[in-house]
Amino acid sequence: MKIDRIEITRHRLRLDPPFRPSWDTRSRAAFEAAVVRVITDEGLVGIGSGDLMLGFEQHEELFIGRDPLDLDRHYRVLDNLAFHYSRYWPLDLALWDLAGKILGQPVWRLVGGRSNRTRLYASSGTLRDPSAMADAASAFLEAGFPAMKIRFHRGDWREDIAALEAVRDAVGDRLTLMVDCNQGWRMPWDVEQPWSLKDAIEVGRELEELGIYWMEEPLHRADYAGMSALREALDVRIAGGEMNRETFEFNTIIERRCLDILQPDAALTGGISGLRRVAEAAVDAGLVFTPHTWSNGLGFVANAHLAVGAGNPPFLEFPFDPPEWSPDRRDFMLAEPVMAPADGVLVLPDDPGLGVALDEDRLAATRIG
Repeated sequence: MKIDRIEITRHRLRLDPPFRPSWDTRSRAAFEAAVVRVITDEGLVGIGSGDLMLGFEQHEELFIGRDPLDLDRHYRVLDNLAFHYSRYWPLDLALWDLAGKILGQPVWRLVGGRSNRTRLYASSGTLRDPSAMADAASAFLEAGFPAMKIRFHRGDWREDIAALEAVRDAVGDRLTLMVDCNQGWRMPWDVEQPWSLKDAIEVGRELEELGIYWMEEPLHRADYAGMSALREALDVRIAGGEMNRETFEFNTIIERRCLDILQPDAALTGGISGLRRVAEAAVDAGLVFTPHTWSNGLGFVANAHLAVGAGNPPFLEFPFDPPEWSPDRRDFMLAEPVMAPADGVLVLPDDPGLGVALDEDRLAATRIG
């Protein structure tokens, strides 16, 4: 069996009302995604999504005619392309989906089979006022989520703490709470300085008083010394790494004990092939591997297979903040959106590959380019 062709389509979903994410100073009236299909000479198709794959077409010949199961070779080529050109990791996700279909196995089993299930945490994305944030937390609790992540970035971290206190008052200890400080990276037009170590320690002590499970992205992503010092200074777990571009960066993070929780996203960095290695190294070091999953629905599913199969984390991120961010928006390319189970526990199926199908009609209606 050989790879016959690779098809990439790009899509735009209009958002009304717009989505106002905490990490972006601009509202988003549209959501764009690329869908990658790897098609064999026997008609099997693997699917992936994540990065927009701009410019990939000029490199397609590096994969055509190759054995689709030569995953390590394909990973090395994609890693070279990530250095020279762009992040084409959705192709790796599609190749793993295809491999599962060829072998008749779910991806979670192929990457290690540590588990097929994990608890979900509701990952909010907007900066609501304290009262609205408390209402959202109560709704997540009623929906069955065991945990919730709250975003900071209101300009003054004391305002963020006020919103967090309102949530804690509303739900008590019935929800495990995480906090994303949004200090690790910025949008291209955002030149605000990240927190200093002293800032992060001050905030972290407030989070400890509120019993927060983890403190995410409290420092710039390259501040290895600061993260190590922060981890030593505080009892709250330190999480990060969601937008680091190179898999080798996580070797440094693990060796220098910078983080308790590693969060790279397979749709953006390393694919399943590269991050499976990171997950194994993290588990061996006694750390937690639980990916960032905010690319789109197909990216979420791929990261879920990777997380539970290779890392078996205590929680997995479930992007969910209705009405601005709902499964229908996040998963618009999927035939069926991924819904959170009533008990908050995601159980992956035994279906081959990633176990999901595309909504071809909706993809046709949203296609651009």
